[in-house]
Amino acid sequence: MNRPTVLILASDSAFSREITANWPQDSAPHCHGRELCPEFTVLDQGFSRDLEGSHYDLAIADASSIEKPKHQRKSARLKNGQLKSDQRKSPNHLPNEDLKQSLIAAGKPAIIIHSEPARNFYNLHGAVLELRREPGIWPALAGLIGREILRRCKADSRAADAEKICAAAQAEATLGRYMIEMRTNVNNALTTVLGNAELLVHEPGLPATVAAQADAIRNMALRLHEVFQRFSSLEKELTVAAREPGKKAASAAAGKR
Repeated sequence: MNRPTVLILASDSAFSREITANWPQDSAPHCHGRELCPEFTVLDQGFSRDLEGSHYDLAIADASSIEKPKHQRKSARLKNGQLKSDQRKSPNHLPNEDLKQSLIAAGKPAIIIHSEPARNFYNLHGAVLELRREPGIWPALAGLIGREILRRCKADSRAADAEKICAAAQAEATLGRYMIEMRTNVNNALTTVLGNAELLVHEPGLPATVAAQADAIRNMALRLHEVFQRFSSLEKELTVAAREPGKKAASAAAGKR
């Protein structure tokens, strides 16, 4: 079974170490073994703009390293002569906004860890969760949430596969029912073809080529008749098989009495 991939976006190696060290090691309920233990891939934050099309199941990004106090951001803009243009931006625009938008555009689940105390403990933007870095608990919390996200993704994938299998089975069942319903009409047509082919085969003075063609028609009609007879047999077998669980249940109930 393929293991999920967790992409860690961080410029600080300590961040990735905290995530991997605190990832839950116990297997999730109703799962066999440690099938949800992911493979971790560490990528520098500078590559976060190129996430579209990347193969991963969950991204965990460190926004703390790109966050700066407000007065530092303002002085940096003044120094570079950018204050006038930056004033047009929303007052809520933060340095990690580009990171968040890149993760949203990638269309996959992600967790962003930030360190801004003025913001909510968490914010949800579609499949992207912003989580405040609470000292002492954030690595374990990110691991627990990440594992639950992977569980949900796996469950959704299985449900989608089951829906496809169910749709295919329903299509085949519809075709089978149609063929069973039409077998009487087909058998009537085959009987007519077979009867006329028999008459042609035994027609005196018939050219050899025509007789051979009539014999081929007769043989093919017989083969088709055998195929549809098999359909009838299968229908009976399936009907009997469908009744068996009910008979067993009735027998078990009678035995208890």
